[in-house]
Amino acid sequence: MESLNYTLDKSLSDLKGTDAYIHGGTVEGLFREMGNAFVRTGKQPTVPQMWNVYREVRRRIPAILEVCGKGSLFRAKVFTEIFVAANAASEAIVK
Repeated sequence: MESLNYTLDKSLSDLKGTDAYIHGGTVEGLFREMGNAFVRTGKQPTVPQMWNVYREVRRRIPAILEVCGKGSLFRAKVFTEIFVAANAASEAIVK
């Protein structure tokens, strides 16, 4: 995915011929394009449900950082804890 149109060639030249999902650099745009990119049968979250999961995970970030000894959200342990929180929130919100 890319935040702006026509930047895929600059970012990843080996993906030429692949349609980019342009999210415009917004969370709402990202949710919209994730829904387009990851279509599946069965449980498919709506954009409002994705917002609810996002808010729940954002609420948990300070506690996750505290448990993991602070640092970046992109450190392996922190990222794993965020994934676990997102999965739990998704299971509760997306029916």
